[in-house]
Amino acid sequence: MAALLSFAGCHSTLPAGDYNSRLATPADSARMSNIRLEAVTQGGNVLFSIPMQGDNRWCLLWNHSVAGFTVSDCFEIAGDVMYLVSSHQPDFAAGLGYIEGRGKLTSDGQGGYIITDMYEPVPNNSLVLRVGSTAVNHRVWYQGKETSLSQFAAGQLVVLRLSGH
Repeated sequence: MAALLSFAGCHSTLPAGDYNSRLATPADSARMSNIRLEAVTQGGNVLFSIPMQGDNRWCLLWNHSVAGFTVSDCFEIAGDVMYLVSSHQPDFAAGLGYIEGRGKLTSDGQGGYIITDMYEPVPNNSLVLRVGSTAVNHRVWYQGKETSLSQFAAGQLVVLRLSGH
């Protein structure tokens, strides 16, 4: 089994978007002490396991493969469910794209857009990702720190999942 990566790295500010929780309740805070966000390879190796204590929000960041700017999808855990809550694309040619009725679309003021208030449950609390190269640099942002998935699993299938719920 691969060694666990420490959840450390370069410090970052929260990606652009509206991150005021609309889902979490006081009871969720108590449950969060047992919940972890894990990155697991197709072979079952745990790349990292992050205790979700003190904050129920995290983001998946990556560099656009052509233009190089950072794209982000942000998630919130409420109860025992992981929700996609927002997405930021610095250009209309990148990211999820907007679908009428799926969140609130606003400009980021720099030519891109932010979709907030999405609150879409992530099926099975598991996000399956084909990790990009180190140039794409898929990474997880949590509590001001980033951990690169690409550094350790480029080209591999990885599942970002909740455990302990």
